[in-house]
Amino acid sequence: MSAGASPSEALAASLLARLPAAVARPGYDRAALAAGMAHIGVGAFHRCHQADYTEDMLSQRFDRWGVVGINIREPWLGETLGRQGGLYTRLLKRDDRVEARVVGNLVSIVDSQQDARPALSVLASSEIELATLTVTEKGYCHRPADGALDGERPEIVHDLAHPEAPDSLPGLLVRALEMRMQSHGRPLTLVSCDNIPANGALLERVVTSLAERRGGGLAAWIRGNAAFPSTMVDRIVPATAAADIDAVERRFGYRDAAVVAGEPFRQWVIENRAAGRMPPWDLAGAAFVDDVTAFEHLKMRVLNAAQSTLATLGLLAGHAHTFEAVADPLLLAFVRRMLVEESVPTLRPVPGVDATAYVETSLERLRNRAIRHRNHQIATDGSQKIVQRLLNPLKERLARGEAADCLTVATAGSLAYLLRASRRFGARWTAADPYADRIAGIAEASGGDMRGLVDGILGIQAIFDPALAANQRFRDGLGHSLAGLVGPDPVGFLKDFMAARPLKPARQTG
Repeated sequence: MSAGASPSEALAASLLARLPAAVARPGYDRAALAAGMAHIGVGAFHRCHQADYTEDMLSQRFDRWGVVGINIREPWLGETLGRQGGLYTRLLKRDDRVEARVVGNLVSIVDSQQDARPALSVLASSEIELATLTVTEKGYCHRPADGALDGERPEIVHDLAHPEAPDSLPGLLVRALEMRMQSHGRPLTLVSCDNIPANGALLERVVTSLAERRGGGLAAWIRGNAAFPSTMVDRIVPATAAADIDAVERRFGYRDAAVVAGEPFRQWVIENRAAGRMPPWDLAGAAFVDDVTAFEHLKMRVLNAAQSTLATLGLLAGHAHTFEAVADPLLLAFVRRMLVEESVPTLRPVPGVDATAYVETSLERLRNRAIRHRNHQIATDGSQKIVQRLLNPLKERLARGEAADCLTVATAGSLAYLLRASRRFGARWTAADPYADRIAGIAEASGGDMRGLVDGILGIQAIFDPALAANQRFRDGLGHSLAGLVGPDPVGFLKDFMAARPLKPARQTG
């Protein structure tokens, strides 16, 4: 415990000078920091990733790039971070090693879950030049299969009827841009940092689609005065655990209710596109590029595909955390085979990166025992994730006449996870997914008939492209895999699957 800090003294600006030497603190004059950008969704990932880059950037080149945090969904963080003056501790953990820093670039935070006005006030301000966002896949109100705005979503229906009191992220941004157009007319750059392919293009599509339905020339103004760069973001950041909060107090001698913990590795690739000034995040190691597609495919089809597959198959095998699933020889062998034989050959070359070496790097990151990433957390909203992680490479391989058996089993694992939450298949857990209830209804209506179950699930066009759903090889493989994974012995099914397929030599790319 620090000699300077009293036991359980809460983190605050007055405590910064008395932090132990092992805790890094802001390397700039925080009192002089003014707000120039906003962030929507001030959860663990933002505070451990983009805010970490911003902290390094400000330490090297101080400028008016303080962040106003905006929460439009739970958790409620305004009060917690408000008590601490926007300060929080970022921990980086690798096995038994811990690195701590106090991050100071959050100058204020507003909770706007029940009333859009606080968020609109921030986003419409002429002082805000840029907004980043992390709202998870379902926050975009799109159809995963084609990326179009889902006009049937209740919040979109509400926002068209009540545009001045939006419920959705697209509605919030459309209204904020409308208020900017009507007042000062200053442009705005909106930087999606969610783990979605072409996330900037998707954000632009749902925002302009909603604006077009509003009419009045708003969509045209947005096209001329807003920019939506795509990004690829990477750092494994599980939800904060009580043990992380306790560890800070035990190790460093102060109490921080907003601790966030992640792995040491980080990466941020940003499309070089802006409507005005862009923070110089490259000073902190971010890369500005003309096209992020190859980078995002590499990450989503390798690291993220491994995470989703280990999470769902891991839970079916009885593993609570990713590091436990990747330590299971059967699951590790399956995931490595899927990535090397099926996912890697679909990738575009990334300069300086050998894709098969990237597979091993990714698996090594997932072995980190200090990152206790719950498989249920990774499996959350799985229906929104499998398109880019599993279905797109699967579809590409089938179109070329190539085998995609492992990707098909992994897809079945994601669906089996949702089915295991239904009464028909045991109600083993609660699945947090926008399609959980629909899939449970399909399971009930099928009466346990696997062909009817597969027909019903593949009929969800928001997830499954009709051409893929019609592919008989995929349908047969999915039905066989689902039957094995929702049956009494999913581990036995995986053992039989692996035994029937000899390992093929890896194809090198890069």
